[in-house]
Amino acid sequence: MRILFVCLGNICRSPTAEGVFRQRVRAAGLEQRVLVDSAGTGDWHVGKAPDNRTRRAALRRGYDLSGQRARQVCREDFSRFDLILAMDRANLGDLRALRPQGASAELDLYLRRYALERDEVPDPYYGGEDGFEQVLDLIEQASDRLLAEVRGCL
Repeated sequence: MRILFVCLGNICRSPTAEGVFRQRVRAAGLEQRVLVDSAGTGDWHVGKAPDNRTRRAALRRGYDLSGQRARQVCREDFSRFDLILAMDRANLGDLRALRPQGASAELDLYLRRYALERDEVPDPYYGGEDGFEQVLDLIEQASDRLLAEVRGCL
């Protein structure tokens, strides 16, 4: 199974989702069966590490995002991945617009798919430190539910 997490710039929400879910996959012993990646719909941060606040918040919870680098979604992603999970409705709309005809990837909102209390992962970029903690809370909950789904598919 191949899963791609997508936000706007690939420096806050989607790298957090990648790091959290990658750790869940590793702990479940599924690294050889599940590919995890992240990307952004925009190109502003391509090649850059996740935002410092994102990395600090993640590290406090045991997730090391330092090896990640931002990249932009490309046409090949829609055939390379089975499931592409957007962090918000704007990202999902952008993905639908970019999706090539006949692409096989399933697109969905990450939180909506797992029936959490909200549909979107809020963008913490312009807020304070507590926003990064909230993002982690939501992503950890969704990651547990995603892992259950993945186990059921394998």
